Amino acid sequence: MKDSMDIRAWEYVAYFFVTTFLLLVGLFLLVLGILNAVIRRTAHSGRTGRTYIVLGLALVGLVAGYLYYAYVREVDLGEREVTIVVKTGDRFAHLAARLQIEGVVTSRWLLEYAARWTDVDKRLQPGAYRFAGRNSCRSVLEKIRLAEGVQAKVTIYEGAAIWKVASVLAQALQLDSAELIALNSDRPFLDSLEVPCLEGYLFPETYVLPQGMDARSAAREMVAMFNHQTDSLWSQLRSDGLTRDQIVILASIVQAETKLPQEAGKVASVYQNRLRRGMLLDADPTVIYGLGGLDRALAREDLDSLTPYNTYRVAGLPPTPINSPGLPAIRASMAPDSTGFLYFVADGQGGHHFSYTNDEHNTMRKRVKMAARRR
Repeated sequence: MKDSMDIRAWEYVAYFFVTTFLLLVGLFLLVLGILNAVIRRTAHSGRTGRTYIVLGLALVGLVAGYLYYAYVREVDLGEREVTIVVKTGDRFAHLAARLQIEGVVTSRWLLEYAARWTDVDKRLQPGAYRFAGRNSCRSVLEKIRLAEGVQAKVTIYEGAAIWKVASVLAQALQLDSAELIALNSDRPFLDSLEVPCLEGYLFPETYVLPQGMDARSAAREMVAMFNHQTDSLWSQLRSDGLTRDQIVILASIVQAETKLPQEAGKVASVYQNRLRRGMLLDADPTVIYGLGGLDRALAREDLDSLTPYNTYRVAGLPPTPINSPGLPAIRASMAPDSTGFLYFVADGQGGHHFSYTNDEHNTMRKRVKMAARRR
């Protein structure tokens, strides 16, 4: 601790010396200018004038040499590793101050000046910047210029609801999960992305994103991926069929109902058939979503819940998607299998049995229960 205090004290003395020195340089140059003007007016600009010019150039050279030395002088962090997270919108001055406080550089002012001179301060990228070993203003500025912040690999799985997406992003990028969830109802922000909500449009994919990225930037990145992956599909929509946003809602239900891509077309056909007949969708996943997600099995009394997502009570599609559907579910919802199925029940082994009538459905449910007891 004593060594650290001594170093701090020495640094303050050094800063005072440098500041005083630079002030003296400025004063000297001012006096030099006045003297030079006087010499010219009195026509005695020979040896005396040249002497002042030589002295001035020498002094400027000394100052430039000292500043360059301070710029390249390395500070040894020893065994320490310093990580500083730069978030979207952070100013370079704040970063420079933190770097000085952590002992990565000795002069925040010199770092700021060099950053302004090279325009690095205008191109500060978010990320987690790690510093270890020996560092100088020059090496630090180069790391920042190259945006060598730590990147995080983030995987959003198909069928993840927005609160799960927010949790994953918060852990990986050190952002506030509540901010992402709040954006789900931020109408100006949603309008700028041309989506009705974030739920359903945060495309499931593996992303490489800088730590420190804020919720808005992360959302833009994921919605942009949704557009990239699906834009070519929407030209195939029928004018008398579901809209893009309705397709995404339906796809999210299909995604929640089955993990088997080969079943997606059949599941989608069930819901499309029920919609055409004006039947309730009776989709358990929408009820669960309306209750905020459940960490238990759906109970019979849950089916009486009064939420807009209870498709056992409210006709038609729910008001928004209930998760982030993948491409197979989206494609299946756009072009479901041609079937007359109106019902399906899980077979207990990852798949489903499909039925045409309610009687067939009830019979199949009994068979599934009996098979489960035998297992």
